Amino acid sequence: MDGILNIYKEKGFTSHDVVAVVRKTLHMKKVGHTGTLDPDAQGVLPICVGKGTKLAEIIMDGRKSYRAILHLGITTTTEDASGEVLEEKPVAFDEEKIREAVKAFIGEIEQVPPMYSAIKINGKKLYELAREGKEIERKARKITVFDIRIRRFLPPFQVEIDVDCSKGTYIRTLCADIGKALGCGGHMASLLRTATGGFLLENAISLGELKALEESGQIETALLKLEDALGEYEKVFVLEKATKLLYNGGKIRGHFFRAEKELEKGQVVTVFDHEKNLVGIYSVMQEGEDFFIKPFKMLI
Repeated sequence: MDGILNIYKEKGFTSHDVVAVVRKTLHMKKVGHTGTLDPDAQGVLPICVGKGTKLAEIIMDGRKSYRAILHLGITTTTEDASGEVLEEKPVAFDEEKIREAVKAFIGEIEQVPPMYSAIKINGKKLYELAREGKEIERKARKITVFDIRIRRFLPPFQVEIDVDCSKGTYIRTLCADIGKALGCGGHMASLLRTATGGFLLENAISLGELKALEESGQIETALLKLEDALGEYEKVFVLEKATKLLYNGGKIRGHFFRAEKELEKGQVVTVFDHEKNLVGIYSVMQEGEDFFIKPFKMLI
């Protein structure tokens, strides 16, 4: 069984918990997740099974969408509702000022990762150090917030927002930073991931639904095939005479393949053999006037 499951992670589960449940349900060892969600967070968590695990990194690189509730006036140790209160300040709930503060965080920005995160420094995770009462300096990282939309104001303290962002964005840090910009502080009261790349909330299934599908022999209906998961990439078909070279992982010259559209240097494409079997993900390279494709991730 090879492909991707669009799992709805429920509150209280870690990403590793979800992987463990999927392994047990499907009786498979080769299962992996595509980026952690905090135990208190809910929503989309694509789970890769079989050869699908080779796509985990690619899916992790995709654009993310979240729905969060920002709670103003209270700063916590973890930047979310699970932490200890560090400071409380009065809130002047001015909707126009909140809009302006939120808007300032759209675009490419620098964000300092929270201490309570899984980032490793000198072989130790930051949250492990934080639990020991230690705080160390973290370098700011560039992230992109493509858009923030205020869904509704919930006075006197809360604002519900939708965020579209790049990988590596900490929504709780974004909430804390917005609160800081408003002068009253803030934290993330709740988080729902609504999309990861092409995996959407409305198509996600719970672990309970997954178990029911497995018991009824319908698990394939929930499994997204590898080529469907890679549908955003252009397809390239290698001619039969280059089959041996293809399956040996060699680079393929332009006269040995055909593409549905004109290719560009640096482009990433999915590559199929002459019988339309998916072989791998390739990069398009160029030497002079000649194009060739080189393996980026073999899927056979």
